[in-house]
Amino acid sequence: MEMLRIVFLTVLMFFVIVTVHEWGHYYFARRAGILVREFAIGFGPKLFSYKRNETQFTLRLLPFGGYARMAGEDPELVEIHPGQTIAVRLNSDNQVKKIYLDQLDNRKNVIRGEVEFMDMVDRLSVRLDVDGEHQQYQIHPQAMTVAKGIETQIAPRDRQFGSKTVGQRALAIFAGPVMNFILAFVLFALHIQMAGIPVENPTYVQIGEITKGMPADEANLKKGDIIESINGVAIGSDYQKMIELIAASKDKPMDWTVRRGDESFELTLTPRTMEGQEGGKVGIVPELPTRSAGIGETITGAGTAMVDTTSIIFQGFRQLIQQFSMDDLGGPVRTFEVTGQIAKQGIEQLTYWAAILSLYLGIFNLLPIPALDGSRLVFLGIEALRGKPIDPNREGMVHFIGFAMLFLLMIAVTYNDILRLING
Repeated sequence: MEMLRIVFLTVLMFFVIVTVHEWGHYYFARRAGILVREFAIGFGPKLFSYKRNETQFTLRLLPFGGYARMAGEDPELVEIHPGQTIAVRLNSDNQVKKIYLDQLDNRKNVIRGEVEFMDMVDRLSVRLDVDGEHQQYQIHPQAMTVAKGIETQIAPRDRQFGSKTVGQRALAIFAGPVMNFILAFVLFALHIQMAGIPVENPTYVQIGEITKGMPADEANLKKGDIIESINGVAIGSDYQKMIELIAASKDKPMDWTVRRGDESFELTLTPRTMEGQEGGKVGIVPELPTRSAGIGETITGAGTAMVDTTSIIFQGFRQLIQQFSMDDLGGPVRTFEVTGQIAKQGIEQLTYWAAILSLYLGIFNLLPIPALDGSRLVFLGIEALRGKPIDPNREGMVHFIGFAMLFLLMIAVTYNDILRLING
């Protein structure tokens, strides 16, 4: 049951972080009037899918990210050429609502004909040769093409990504990382509310973690216990004094006075050595005493955590560039492994770790690396400066190469992760 709980919390954490990021893209694209064809969490084969309004929401097998696929970002999947025979179904306003591309003889209540002219982007019009008679119809802006049992909504020019202003497109792209920043701030604040903030000038030493199988664990000491005295010597807030007393008493019984809540009790501990270390040990790690945080302190603390963590992330980027090594990189396997280890420590630590990962995802996506949001924003910035967009084919090639390189890097680091696990 414990393992199932850890796996569930780990998967849930990644699901929330990725979903929030993609929801930022989705929401602001919809506000700009862009048709979002698919909102996907994960890559690869579909595990679950349902359609709401115009968007297909899917959960996919590989939990390495997600995407919000907007009309016009990639070439449209369905093309119809003059001379092609199709069937159309009209609505009550005599507009084309469905366009069938195959199994035409099995379609009921349709008009079959050879395409003479068709524009599903600008003019939204089709002219058919129906048994020698020319018939023209308007196409509904939300008409569906149907081929091999799959329905695909058409994307008129004003519903495509490229038709929107630079500002609208930039906002739809930038919103993903911004949502990760917001989530990170909320999670840092939630962690502060759960864990509290350190007490200034504490007057006591409080137990934080206890090593299983060590004397403190055998004596049934618990997290949060306060050590008042050892062998009659008052400890107060002097953790170093406690360490010295324990280290000097290897294999010698010690009399401890411990406070748990409102009650104090006495017990006897016998320190012993740990492998690779000298002196006596009892297996405890101190924890800074904390108190409940107010609203103002929570907001300030979350902001400070955002700034400090951002600084650490950029220091990591700098060190990685200066001293690059594949062994320093961790892929999805390593991230899941670390997350599982942190989940064992409790919901407080997992919340803090989720905040770090969400902040990291937001920052990483804004780097000017092809295929990432940062690269797309660079192209939009160039478009704004020169007054016209870069050739979509060239931009698409840059993103394709970048995505391929990132995918190869992910394969390499995942291979390293698996080897490391196998080798212990």
